[in-house]
Amino acid sequence: MAPLPSPLLADQFAPRCEFGRTDHVVVDADPVSTYQAVHDLDLSDLHGFLVNAAVGLRELPERWRSRGTRRQRTRLTINDLAAGSDWVVLGEQPGQELVFGAIGKVWQPIVKWVPIEARDFSDFSEPGYAKVVCSISALPYGQRRTIVTAEMRVVLTDPHAWLSFRRYWRISTPFVGIIGRAILRTVKNSAEKGGVR
Repeated sequence: MAPLPSPLLADQFAPRCEFGRTDHVVVDADPVSTYQAVHDLDLSDLHGFLVNAAVGLRELPERWRSRGTRRQRTRLTINDLAAGSDWVVLGEQPGQELVFGAIGKVWQPIVKWVPIEARDFSDFSEPGYAKVVCSISALPYGQRRTIVTAEMRVVLTDPHAWLSFRRYWRISTPFVGIIGRAILRTVKNSAEKGGVR
């Protein structure tokens, strides 16, 4: 009898997913090198016309409010999330899975984020918010390759938030997919350039 698969760390923070998206890529590098590429990923350094368009559209209301000045992008690796970001690292299974998240009214043009500590994330239940959980995992795929999964799960704290998010999700889903695939592409390129094959 085959052993049961390990539970995902993301299940601790979003066991029931009301909205979500999952993307995968097979990487021609070993799991250790690939997971290092996940850990080194700079979220502010994703490239491509569609990525720039997706991020630019999301930032338009904030730029308009601040009279068109564009925020200077800084480095944003997993280790940098705690320093001045609205996102928090929720947990890690070293060498296997990283989970980070944020809580906010993401459907508003300028998002109202809730400052939160990882230990308080699961218990947060104030009405009117979306709890966004993102997971990036790297697992062995055969003997020499790795499958990397980027998953987003969204849990809403009340029915009104659910309705607001559903309208937002219909519009934003293609852009979420663009960014998710860019993350996987960046991890793949980084791991395959530096990994052991």
